[in-house]
Amino acid sequence: MKIDPRRLRFLLAIAREGGVLAAADELGVTPSAVSQQLARLESESGCALVIRTSHGVLLTEAGQAMVEAAEDIERALNLVRAKLLEDEVDPVGTVRVGIFQTFLRVVFAPNLREWRNRHPRLRFEVREDDQEELLRQLRSGDLDMVVLELDAQQASPRLPKNMTETPLLDEPWRLVVPSGAQQASGEQVDVVDIARQSLPWLGLDASAAGAQATHRVRRALGVSGPMVHTYQDIHTALALVAAGEGVALVPSLALFGVSHPGVSPLEIPGLGTRRIVLRRYEGRAVPEALDVAASLIREAAAAVSLEETIS
Repeated sequence: MKIDPRRLRFLLAIAREGGVLAAADELGVTPSAVSQQLARLESESGCALVIRTSHGVLLTEAGQAMVEAAEDIERALNLVRAKLLEDEVDPVGTVRVGIFQTFLRVVFAPNLREWRNRHPRLRFEVREDDQEELLRQLRSGDLDMVVLELDAQQASPRLPKNMTETPLLDEPWRLVVPSGAQQASGEQVDVVDIARQSLPWLGLDASAAGAQATHRVRRALGVSGPMVHTYQDIHTALALVAAGEGVALVPSLALFGVSHPGVSPLEIPGLGTRRIVLRRYEGRAVPEALDVAASLIREAAAAVSLEETIS
């Protein structure tokens, strides 16, 4: 088996965008070019990599394995790119970053001290707000870059001229339930039964990526009952789950390295992933400090291991 690694970016785009047309738009090529590269990759691997449906494409088991390999290559290249850029320039200036809580806690903040040591003349200024406001500030020039969360199954929007989107991390969604809900006469009950019947679902602010993922998963599981409460902060959801108020869909980073008594995370096939991306403007007038800052953030995201999430 001899696989041309250059074709992997086409499969990766299909997996991330949900179909050939969206992948072609993202890559700036024709749909036929994407289809041709996919067909050649399937021929080289000897395996079917996707299943076409009326709603897009689904990855086969072989396709998922190929996508994971492509993501490993992408992370390795990001690390190399950050190292090369670090060796070339000594950045100066303040980079204003819009960000959300879980990425700030797990990825961004733990690296600030090291970044100051490596680049003493580079400063980061963090702003936390809802995503629409962060994007408004990016467009107005009040922010230099923003880190956003998306449900990986949603289509990426068309970006304004010179605005770019760089994938940072894909992490699994997890269903969190009260610890006692896993037990029935000392035996573990089926997790799908928990999701459908035993407890209500907690409601999430409509602007969050988790809201779209929650509605998608509920439809897939055939859940039609009303949701209870409405939360914005994931820690609020975890507190309500621990109190036995319901179940919720949360990203793996929310469970990273922290104990949450009374909460049990469950993995259910088909929950999908949360995609974390970096958006910023690029061009000749962009200061070198922004390029270095973006590379540092990509490097930090590539180094994250989700194995530390609670189980």
